[in-house]
Amino acid sequence: MLKREPSAYEHRLMNTTVVILAAGLGTRMRSKRAKVLHRVGGLALVEHVVHTARAVTDPQRIVVVTGHQADEVEALLAPSGARFARQIEQKGTGHALMCAREKLNAKLDAKSSGLVMVLYGDVPLLARATLEQLRDTQAGSDAAATLITTTLEDPAGYGRVILDPRGNVQSVVEQKAARPEQLLVRLINSGIYCFRAGLLWKHLAEIQPNQASHELYLTDMAEILVRHGHRVQHMHVQDASELLGINTRVELADADRILRARKTRELMLAGVTIERPETVVIDAQVRVGEDTVIEPFARLTGNTVVGEDCRIGQGAILESAALAKRVTVAPYTLIADSRIDPGAHVGPFARLRMDAQVGPEARVGNFVEMKKTRLGAGAKSQHLAYLGDAEIGERVNVGAGTITCNYDGEKKHATKIGAGAFIGSNSTLVAPVEIGEDSYVAAGSVITEAVPAKALALGRARQINKPGWVANRKKKKAARKS
Repeated sequence: MLKREPSAYEHRLMNTTVVILAAGLGTRMRSKRAKVLHRVGGLALVEHVVHTARAVTDPQRIVVVTGHQADEVEALLAPSGARFARQIEQKGTGHALMCAREKLNAKLDAKSSGLVMVLYGDVPLLARATLEQLRDTQAGSDAAATLITTTLEDPAGYGRVILDPRGNVQSVVEQKAARPEQLLVRLINSGIYCFRAGLLWKHLAEIQPNQASHELYLTDMAEILVRHGHRVQHMHVQDASELLGINTRVELADADRILRARKTRELMLAGVTIERPETVVIDAQVRVGEDTVIEPFARLTGNTVVGEDCRIGQGAILESAALAKRVTVAPYTLIADSRIDPGAHVGPFARLRMDAQVGPEARVGNFVEMKKTRLGAGAKSQHLAYLGDAEIGERVNVGAGTITCNYDGEKKHATKIGAGAFIGSNSTLVAPVEIGEDSYVAAGSVITEAVPAKALALGRARQINKPGWVANRKKKKAARKS
């Protein structure tokens, strides 16, 4: 069978390059941090844009133009597979695209037949479907470029898109340069474009410096392409919030609210019950299984994964936690970088951190802290304990007030408790120490040596009672006062 050659449309789809402009500092944020590094919905602004861009092209065809704090931005995005171009001096959006071309000159030249999509690192709300539609609209047309537009009730501050009688883009006019009749136009330019690569690279150098700012603006490309006899079309987006660029902390909070509302809606439609979804905080990358219930004011952040049929209590905080099926997290419990196995119960008011692990059907109760500790299947620590750097076997019962003394002032030491052991209340286990299987540690003991299997260990001082001690003390105090 002969292999069919891809059509021109298919070829453009396979050759889509996305350039993300992310070089600016963002002075209106009033921050020492580059604007695109500020976080919404659990990710930096530019991370959202890169993740969305991966819906329309391969990661290696995503080019991020960096400038302010370029090292930090590039380090953040390097795992995504994106490539980078530096804009050492910020001379406008047109200049930023020229910097990207210099970086990719070996692949992108005036004869390129693919597409170049231009996005911004501070526009985190763009939906994947919108970018897919933009790519497909441009690839399926004879237009030189497609730009995204929307209509605003108050378009003040935005460039107006001027259409010709056929509905094609004639020019984009910035507010300061607009005539009175043009200021009445409510169709605005989002700044998001998809170009035929060959025509873009052929005419990009024709952008002239703006008379006021002396910068090169990509908005001029529409008029340049039209002047050369090419058609420029627009793609109207009804939901203007998708195009929201972040310039201030107020807009940052607005975007965060929108992203988190999207996330809770996505989860609820996928079978998760969220009580009072307006109160919870769930990051974009969090995953939650069907029939899990999330109570009010819970926070699920980072790379948290929650299995099916779980319950996350009110005020609980999960930070990059991994929960298997049927796990209950009682209210006001913090679980960070730790794993909970099926059927386990944790909390309320418990704290698990630094690679703690709770085994199947195990129980961790109120005011128990676990750090780098593994609690075996069916084991219990129900009240007021600190368990650090410990390996605790199956069916162990850890009494209230138990402490593993893991730090000697210089380094940490491990405690090992064998399966079936019983640790009495208020026990102090001075590491390094090993408690044998099925052994008992008497309440109030200080254990400094290994306990054999099936033994009883007592580490208490002998009790001494002194009759009349209180009365004698009172007499001595009275004598001192007289």
